[in-house]
Amino acid sequence: MTNPKLVSRFNEVGINDWLRVGGKGASLGELAGAGIRVPQGCVVTTAAFEQFLAAIDPRGSIRREIEKVAADDLVACTRVGAEVRARLEGLTLPEDLQKQIATHYDELHSRVGGAGNAEPVAIRSSATSEDSAYASFAGLQDTYLWVRGVDSVIEHVRKCWASLYAVESIMYRRRLNLPEQGLAMGVVIQRMIDSRCSGVMFSRSPNTGDCSVVVVEASWGLGSAIVSGEVTPDRYVVEKITREIVSRTVSTKMRMHRPNRVGVGVIDEEVPVDQQNTACLGDDELLELADIGKRVERHYGCPQDIEWAIARDLPAIENTFLLQSRPETVWAAKDATPVAAPKSKPFDHVFSLLSGGAGKK
Repeated sequence: MTNPKLVSRFNEVGINDWLRVGGKGASLGELAGAGIRVPQGCVVTTAAFEQFLAAIDPRGSIRREIEKVAADDLVACTRVGAEVRARLEGLTLPEDLQKQIATHYDELHSRVGGAGNAEPVAIRSSATSEDSAYASFAGLQDTYLWVRGVDSVIEHVRKCWASLYAVESIMYRRRLNLPEQGLAMGVVIQRMIDSRCSGVMFSRSPNTGDCSVVVVEASWGLGSAIVSGEVTPDRYVVEKITREIVSRTVSTKMRMHRPNRVGVGVIDEEVPVDQQNTACLGDDELLELADIGKRVERHYGCPQDIEWAIARDLPAIENTFLLQSRPETVWAAKDATPVAAPKSKPFDHVFSLLSGGAGKK
């Protein structure tokens, strides 16, 4: 029997490989295959995770124990999660897997023309249960930014695996009654973009569900500042057909994240005063993003929630990258299940909502 592949390049996977590389890895491979510019990288496969988990739990007791925990039992979820994480983080990765990770990291480094073994990468979780059309695990597992050196990459792959058993992730799965059997984690190793600005983009309005517009949010530096809630981003609305910029809100952006040049992770710092009230995106950049958003939506056949970045050190024609695209979940769920029974008058819906008789957020 052929041994399963432990590490795959983006160009070797697509959206149908989600069981093998997780949701995020499959999506990145799909985007790359569709000609969308994504930072180069690879995925440590779920087979590697399964081998590692089997080494500490050959009888599968961890998964059975988690499935017995009540969704609202914070104490039990915390205890079980802490025990599993400690076991995962305390075990050395198999030598064969370490060699494969090192080979792909060196290859990534050589493709971008760096010097020395210090190409900065992002280490990102890619669970098999994340980024589906009706459930999103975004933010529940760990992401590590600006990781450099093969030893550090290997260490953070293990940390990413362990984050599958963070208490928040366990409770979320229990509340959705998702089975632990078959749940696995791929890990994306992706070249880090030193972003001049970055943000998120929705190919459907997240506020109204309007499918005729693309909504773009942007802030200075790395996108982690938006994800962490430390900054209110600029917000733009672009009409899909006419490409008219129908709304533009420039926020006061006080904080930004930039790479830690002497270590792992990012540094939180103040935005220069002359940039705090300046728009992050010019019209050409905004329209290019909107066009990419429409292209991605057409490729997947459904509205998308997209992470993007514009590199500070590349020319304008090749500096826009997508870091992830996942199906939009909030309005998709509302489309699948009507939020309320039909009413004779629109205002009757208000009374229905106030009485708790319709919908789910």
